[in-house]
Amino acid sequence: MIPSNPPKARVRRHLVKTAGVAAALALAVAACGGGGSGETAEGGGSTTLTITVWNLAKTPEFTALFDAFEKANPGVTVKPADILADDYPEKVTTMLAGGDKTDVITMKNVTDYSRYSARGQLLDITDMVKSTDTSKLAGLDAFNVNDSYFALPYRQDFWLLYYNKAMFDKANIKLDGPITWDDYAKYAQQLSQGDGNQKVYGTYHHTWRSVIQAISAAQTGGDQLSGDYNFFADQYNMALSLQKGGNALDFGTATAQQADYRTMFETAATAMMPMGTWYISGILEAKEKGESQVDWALAPMPQRPGATDVTTFGSPTAFAVNKRSENADLARKFVQFAASKAGAEAITKVGVVPALQDPAITEAYFGLKGMPADDLSKKAFEPDKVVLEMPVSDKTSDVDTILNEEHQLIMVGDKSVAEGIKSMSDRVKSEVLN
Repeated sequence: MIPSNPPKARVRRHLVKTAGVAAALALAVAACGGGGSGETAEGGGSTTLTITVWNLAKTPEFTALFDAFEKANPGVTVKPADILADDYPEKVTTMLAGGDKTDVITMKNVTDYSRYSARGQLLDITDMVKSTDTSKLAGLDAFNVNDSYFALPYRQDFWLLYYNKAMFDKANIKLDGPITWDDYAKYAQQLSQGDGNQKVYGTYHHTWRSVIQAISAAQTGGDQLSGDYNFFADQYNMALSLQKGGNALDFGTATAQQADYRTMFETAATAMMPMGTWYISGILEAKEKGESQVDWALAPMPQRPGATDVTTFGSPTAFAVNKRSENADLARKFVQFAASKAGAEAITKVGVVPALQDPAITEAYFGLKGMPADDLSKKAFEPDKVVLEMPVSDKTSDVDTILNEEHQLIMVGDKSVAEGIKSMSDRVKSEVLN
């Protein structure tokens, strides 16, 4: 996402399993429901629809969707409720608990969805799901709660590796296929250079626990709801070693400085960065506006030694209707629009991977201006397996809270890896499972 004492200007600032890009990228021939008919708002007057979002200025998919919905529905105005990305889960949780009436709530991840649906804060839209063809809507199963649905996915993301081509070329490092985590750590050491304000890190790990825990679960087959977390150890040891060696920005500094992963990569403060496919739209936008000169490309997510397939993790993103919305009919219409062909077309144009599936999107996606055209970047979009970032259960939210708290303690050095993993296991078993 900067040197150990980075200048503020540089740092101010989450599925389904799939066998290829056709299952990860999207766009169907038939729409998934209504929304694109062009009717005026109910009653013929101007209607305002409020929707929670995060970092609107740096998340072009929202503007693309809102503009498309307004165009398809003359008289409707979409009013975003913009929230800082890192504050989004806490802020939305507080809003819903307080009876806020914002019409549409963006489900940033399935953990938050599990929390809000369990608390009865979202409108049941099962009828909408069952009355339309959702067979090509990737990630829909993640929103099935006892055969009921409270959200529809519009985006499907998975994690891969972003890297700075110019830095790799300068270091005479050539990527021509998937690499192992051992390779990754070695390259991070080789690519780190400079110090102070000119420090360039070999890699950057953002502060989310998924960077360590979700990829560990996906590639080892571990269960994040099990209460047994020894499968986290290898990733933690690697990340901490890189941090200690100055090859990755330390967690404490990243947290204190509110490091922005976009700033880290787009200003060439890091040579590599594991991150989700959603970020592609951000790079394309920054390059188009001349705000970044980064020479970038994609590679498959690094794998454990001996792996024969490429396994990564990912998560769908969805829209839900606030149960307290006083504009529920229009809110439902927007949720259905976002998951439809029209919504998929709108976000594909800005480099976002839609949830609606169709192989034809692959060629169009990589034909976008600014997309890397090399074979490895395209191969990065063909993981053999994409595992859901966090299993959905009535226990998901509570387990997630514990895992996140212990993750932070490990990463800042307040607990050793062994101590932190033991604490996770003990707490999940005693506080949640039992």
